[in-house]
Amino acid sequence: MPTAIAVTSADLVLPPTDQQTPTAALLQAPDAQPLEAALVDMNVMLERYGYVVAVYPASIATAHERRLHTIRSMLETDRLALLKLDLPPLGIAVLVRQLRQLSICDFSAGVVASAARLLSHYIYAGALLNSVTKLDRVPVSLKSHAKSWMPGSQFGVLANPEPQLIKISSSGTGAASGVGAGAGVAAGSGAGAGLSGPGFATQLLVGKGTLVSDWVTATLAPAWQVSGVQETGLPADSPRWWGTAKMIEFAAFLPDISVLYQLVASVRREKCHWCGIELIGDRCGFCSAPLTAPENQSRAVGVLNQGSP
Repeated sequence: MPTAIAVTSADLVLPPTDQQTPTAALLQAPDAQPLEAALVDMNVMLERYGYVVAVYPASIATAHERRLHTIRSMLETDRLALLKLDLPPLGIAVLVRQLRQLSICDFSAGVVASAARLLSHYIYAGALLNSVTKLDRVPVSLKSHAKSWMPGSQFGVLANPEPQLIKISSSGTGAASGVGAGAGVAAGSGAGAGLSGPGFATQLLVGKGTLVSDWVTATLAPAWQVSGVQETGLPADSPRWWGTAKMIEFAAFLPDISVLYQLVASVRREKCHWCGIELIGDRCGFCSAPLTAPENQSRAVGVLNQGSP
């Protein structure tokens, strides 16, 4: 029986990559569903699947997050994992789909839940913005703020795995400026686009807002050497997250389930000293307890290389 994956917004559920990838359950906000109904729905999921991994953004409304913790508390269950992620909306949607793919593999629910932290390091999530004046998710210099007021300004921003910000020139190329721009750029990792890209094979998911530009598909995608570009709808929370509706959000990710499987399987598994569930990494995905002894922490996984993850 696969581990159930749940989300707090329907637009975080991307179309499946194959016929085997299951969908995700929707955990509705308090103003959309009474607590009694939410408790019944969660209890049904737990009875059917055994374990539920609920993924929600750090930007979620306080009342919605409180509802999730209330459900877990009232059901007195340790089989519900609440994963709070500080990723851009499209990056969360990509990670949710990867967890959905892993949920039908021969991994325990604890491994699936704790794999979220591992896989987030391999998601390059960013956006092309017309302004950074209201951007508070990535550090922005005063110089970049001033340039935001210039007509026609565009900025390439990477929020994960490391923050970067560049100003896009009128010719469509990135001029390094701001935070982390150009730092640690290696050959074949997207130096031509100004934003440091992944050094391993990825595909690019693009969510278009109201900004008109081909920089993401014509400049960034070739520089990052992605194997394919997919388009999707922009998550409803994206304009608020990025501080503007005039934007194009993107996320580069590992698309192959066999690569995801090998990546997760290569990490040493441990037993949580608190709840006893299986985990990878240094923290339990269900109770959030850290590993107690340093010698029990898993070694870092190998670096993925361009073209051959």
